[in-house]
Amino acid sequence: LVYNGLATHITKGREPWTLGHSHTDAEATKPAEQFTPKQYPAPDGKLTFDLLTNLQRSGTYHADDQPAHLRIKPECADVPKNTSLQVYGGPEQRFCPAGVYEYVNDETAAAAEGGGEHKKLVINAQNCVHCKCCSIKMPSEYIDWTVPEGGGGPQYQVM
Repeated sequence: LVYNGLATHITKGREPWTLGHSHTDAEATKPAEQFTPKQYPAPDGKLTFDLLTNLQRSGTYHADDQPAHLRIKPECADVPKNTSLQVYGGPEQRFCPAGVYEYVNDETAAAAEGGGEHKKLVINAQNCVHCKCCSIKMPSEYIDWTVPEGGGGPQYQVM
């Protein structure tokens, strides 16, 4: 209690031991080749739950006719395919708690180039729980996160 009073009223958040950052979180993201993939156990339904159950419990709602509040910045349109997926292994599909970002097979591009595996990024903005992790951590910060229309998003009941 004393520390909080000191930090709030005397130093006003400017304590000399506050750590500074010389770079953004997006710049701290390391290439996928430096890591080994993790295998997580299946949800047990008691302490851990599947994605759809978690989304249902968050009460997430976005109107069907609402404009998407998650967009790829026009100047960064090539980042998902050429940088995020190729260099970093598509981290957005793992760190997003709501599974908003997923790379799916792009049959049109595969057919146009005569086969092979081609992936494209699909943004399921209707699942977004507004944590803003995507606008902070994604390589090149390529997502433009805007505030959705009023009333959209998670409707947490127990917080």
